[in-house]
Amino acid sequence: MKRFLVWVVFIAMAVTTGYITFVYYANFSEGKRAGELIKISKKGIVFKTHEGQLNTGGFGEGDGDITSSIWHFSVRKNDTQVLKDIDAAIDGGYRVKLYYHEKFATLFFLGDTKYFVYKVERVMED
Repeated sequence: MKRFLVWVVFIAMAVTTGYITFVYYANFSEGKRAGELIKISKKGIVFKTHEGQLNTGGFGEGDGDITSSIWHFSVRKNDTQVLKDIDAAIDGGYRVKLYYHEKFATLFFLGDTKYFVYKVERVMED
Protein backbone atom coordinates (compact mmCIF):
# COMPACT_ATOMS: atom_id res chain seq x y z
CA MET A 1 0.00 0.00 0.00
CA LYS A 2 2.82 2.39 0.87
CA ARG A 3 4.48 1.74 -2.48
CA PHE A 4 1.20 2.50 -4.29
CA LEU A 5 0.85 5.86 -2.50
CA VAL A 6 4.43 6.78 -3.40
CA TRP A 7 3.67 6.07 -7.07
CA VAL A 8 0.44 8.10 -6.95
CA VAL A 9 2.27 11.08 -5.44
CA PHE A 10 5.09 10.76 -7.98
CA ILE A 11 2.68 10.60 -10.92
CA ALA A 12 0.66 13.56 -9.60
CA MET A 13 3.84 15.63 -9.25
CA ALA A 14 5.02 14.65 -12.75
CA VAL A 15 1.65 15.56 -14.31
CA THR A 16 1.55 18.90 -12.46
CA THR A 17 5.12 19.73 -13.48
CA GLY A 18 4.39 18.79 -17.08
CA TYR A 19 1.23 20.92 -17.15
CA ILE A 20 2.96 24.00 -15.69
CA THR A 21 5.91 23.60 -18.08
CA PHE A 22 3.59 23.26 -21.06
CA VAL A 23 1.49 26.30 -20.15
CA TYR A 24 4.59 28.38 -19.39
CA TYR A 25 6.41 27.69 -22.67
CA ALA A 26 3.75 26.75 -25.25
CA ASN A 27 1.86 29.44 -27.18
CA PHE A 28 -1.65 28.93 -28.47
CA SER A 29 -1.39 31.87 -30.87
CA GLU A 30 0.44 35.12 -31.46
CA GLY A 31 -0.69 38.39 -32.89
CA LYS A 32 -0.87 42.15 -32.51
CA ARG A 33 -3.45 44.69 -31.49
CA ALA A 34 -3.43 48.44 -31.90
CA GLY A 35 -5.04 51.11 -29.79
CA GLU A 36 -4.48 53.56 -26.98
CA LEU A 37 -3.15 52.32 -23.66
CA ILE A 38 -5.41 53.03 -20.72
CA LYS A 39 -3.42 51.66 -17.82
CA ILE A 40 -0.73 49.37 -16.53
CA SER A 41 -0.72 48.25 -12.91
CA LYS A 42 1.26 45.98 -10.63
CA LYS A 43 -1.13 43.65 -8.83
CA GLY A 44 -1.01 40.82 -6.35
CA ILE A 45 -0.35 40.05 -2.73
CA VAL A 46 2.33 37.35 -2.94
CA PHE A 47 2.98 37.14 -6.69
CA LYS A 48 3.20 40.61 -8.26
CA THR A 49 2.06 40.73 -11.88
CA HIS A 50 1.80 43.55 -14.40
CA GLU A 51 -1.69 43.92 -15.89
CA GLY A 52 -2.75 46.41 -18.54
CA GLN A 53 -5.65 47.60 -20.64
CA LEU A 54 -5.71 48.72 -24.26
CA ASN A 55 -8.62 50.61 -25.82
CA THR A 56 -8.79 49.15 -29.32
CA GLY A 57 -11.43 51.60 -30.47
CA GLY A 58 -15.04 50.98 -31.12
CA PHE A 59 -17.89 51.15 -33.53
CA GLY A 60 -20.86 53.45 -33.81
CA GLU A 61 -24.23 52.53 -32.43
CA GLY A 62 -27.47 53.83 -33.88
CA ASP A 63 -27.39 57.34 -32.37
CA GLY A 64 -23.72 58.10 -33.10
CA ASP A 65 -22.27 56.87 -29.81
CA ILE A 66 -19.00 54.98 -29.96
CA THR A 67 -18.68 51.79 -27.97
CA SER A 68 -15.16 51.13 -26.77
CA SER A 69 -13.51 47.75 -26.74
CA ILE A 70 -11.09 47.14 -23.89
CA TRP A 71 -8.47 44.40 -24.23
CA HIS A 72 -6.80 43.10 -21.08
CA PHE A 73 -3.21 41.85 -21.18
CA SER A 74 -0.29 40.91 -18.96
CA VAL A 75 3.43 41.69 -19.12
CA ARG A 76 6.08 39.45 -17.60
CA LYS A 77 8.04 41.17 -14.86
CA ASN A 78 11.40 40.59 -16.59
CA ASP A 79 10.23 42.46 -19.74
CA THR A 80 11.48 45.81 -18.43
CA GLN A 81 11.76 47.42 -21.87
CA VAL A 82 8.12 46.59 -22.62
CA LEU A 83 7.07 48.16 -19.31
CA LYS A 84 9.10 51.30 -20.10
CA ASP A 85 7.56 51.55 -23.58
CA ILE A 86 4.06 51.18 -22.14
CA ASP A 87 4.75 53.91 -19.56
CA ALA A 88 6.03 56.21 -22.32
CA ALA A 89 2.92 55.55 -24.43
CA ILE A 90 0.59 56.28 -21.52
CA ASP A 91 2.48 59.48 -20.68
CA GLY A 92 2.60 60.55 -24.35
CA GLY A 93 -0.99 59.59 -25.10
CA TYR A 94 -0.16 58.08 -28.49
CA ARG A 95 -1.46 54.93 -30.20
CA VAL A 96 0.59 51.76 -30.05
CA LYS A 97 0.71 48.30 -31.58
CA LEU A 98 1.17 45.55 -29.01
CA TYR A 99 2.67 42.21 -30.05
CA TYR A 100 1.56 39.32 -27.88
CA HIS A 101 1.61 35.57 -27.30
CA GLU A 102 -1.59 33.86 -26.19
CA LYS A 103 -1.13 30.96 -23.78
CA PHE A 104 -3.36 27.89 -23.47
CA ALA A 105 -4.25 28.73 -19.86
CA THR A 106 -3.40 31.19 -17.11
CA LEU A 107 -0.96 30.58 -14.28
CA PHE A 108 -1.66 32.64 -11.17
CA PHE A 109 2.00 33.54 -10.67
CA LEU A 110 2.48 34.89 -14.23
CA GLY A 111 -0.56 37.08 -14.80
CA ASP A 112 -4.34 37.39 -14.82
CA THR A 113 -4.74 36.90 -18.57
CA LYS A 114 -3.64 34.47 -21.27
CA TYR A 115 -2.21 37.35 -23.35
CA PHE A 116 1.44 38.33 -22.73
CA VAL A 117 2.80 41.41 -24.50
CA TYR A 118 6.43 41.11 -25.57
CA LYS A 119 6.87 44.15 -27.85
CA VAL A 120 5.44 47.68 -28.10
CA GLU A 121 5.56 49.73 -31.29
CA ARG A 122 4.36 53.31 -31.74
CA VAL A 123 1.73 53.76 -34.46
CA MET A 124 2.37 56.82 -36.59
CA GLU A 125 -0.81 58.67 -37.44
CA ASP A 126 -1.21 60.56 -40.71
